[in-house]
Amino acid sequence: MSVRAFIGLGGNLGDTRDILGAAIARLDEHPDITVLARSRFYRTPPWGPVPQPDFVNAAIAVDTSLPPHDLLDVLLATERAFGRVRDGERWGPRTLDLDLLVYGDARIHDERLAVPHPRMAERAFVLLPLADLDADFVVDGQRTVSLLLETLDTRACTVLP
Repeated sequence: MSVRAFIGLGGNLGDTRDILGAAIARLDEHPDITVLARSRFYRTPPWGPVPQPDFVNAAIAVDTSLPPHDLLDVLLATERAFGRVRDGERWGPRTLDLDLLVYGDARIHDERLAVPHPRMAERAFVLLPLADLDADFVVDGQRTVSLLLETLDTRACTVLP
């Protein structure tokens, strides 16, 4: 059985657009993952207290036959393959960040995974790319992506050519 999932991508170290594109291609090569659509790339300000360069963010829609924790393992392995080091620093710079935003209608909250992503409704760097994929998607039973975006300041976020 196949499940539709949304994955957020971001990074701010190295040639980020190339890294994001290569990560998407790598995920699409996985036998149990099919990339259905990719958003545009967005330049967004960093989140959190650590001084760092702007991020490039995007999102993809996938169909997958993997269970959610197995999909998370693939995402984490992909991050590592592109030089991501998880050193415990939250909101720090990174080569690649892959977040499982939505996994079908699943609601999962355990020590490894929180789906739907608990803070996606508050973050323009997640919602702008998600709007490219499905502006009418209802986020965690709240409101549509497009309505949530109306409540956020997106002026510092730009679409990259």
